[in-house]
Amino acid sequence: MALTETEPIPLGFKAPDFHLPNVVTGSAMNLDDVRGTNGLVVMFICNHCPYVVHVREVLVKVAKAYQAKDIGFVAISANDIEKYPQDAPDKMKALAELMGFSFPYLYDASQETALAYSAACTPDFSVFDASLKCVYRGRFDDSTPGNNRPVTGTDLSRALDRLLKDGGVVHPQLPSIGCNIKWK
Repeated sequence: MALTETEPIPLGFKAPDFHLPNVVTGSAMNLDDVRGTNGLVVMFICNHCPYVVHVREVLVKVAKAYQAKDIGFVAISANDIEKYPQDAPDKMKALAELMGFSFPYLYDASQETALAYSAACTPDFSVFDASLKCVYRGRFDDSTPGNNRPVTGTDLSRALDRLLKDGGVVHPQLPSIGCNIKWK
C-alpha cells in the first residue's frame, strides 16, 4: 500500500462526463444520471483499501442524509483487477449490496474517468455544485485507520452544508489520504 494524498488542483473545474457500468444493475450511467439538483459528490473508492473500509459505514450514512437534500453521490472504482481481484465488479456488487449503498457503484475499467478527475487515492472526494463546478476536493474527516479518532464525515459534511447554504467554498480543504489507485 502506497500512502497517497488527493492531488491539489485548482477548484472550479467542470465535472468530466463518463459512461461507466453500474456493477449492481448492469446498466451504463453518465454524469447526468448521478447528479442531484443541488450538486454531486464523486468518490473514488475500492473494496480492499483499509482507508475506505475504515470510513464506508459512516460514508453510507452521510450519503443518505445528503441525498435527501438532492445532492447526488456516485462511487467509482478504477483499480486494476488483474492485480487486485478483490476489486472486480462482481465483488463490488456484493459489497454494495452488503453495505446498502444508496448510490451507484461504477467500474472504470479503462481508468480514463479516474484520470479525467485527477483521482489519486482511495478514498478521493470531489464535490460539485448544481452547475457541476468543483467546490471541494478533500478528505472525509480526520480519522484514519489506527489514529483512534472517530469516523464522522465532518469535513465532507461541512463542504456539503456550505454548498447548500450559499454555494461557497469551504477553507481550508485538507487532502484525502489513502491507498494509491492501482494503475495498469
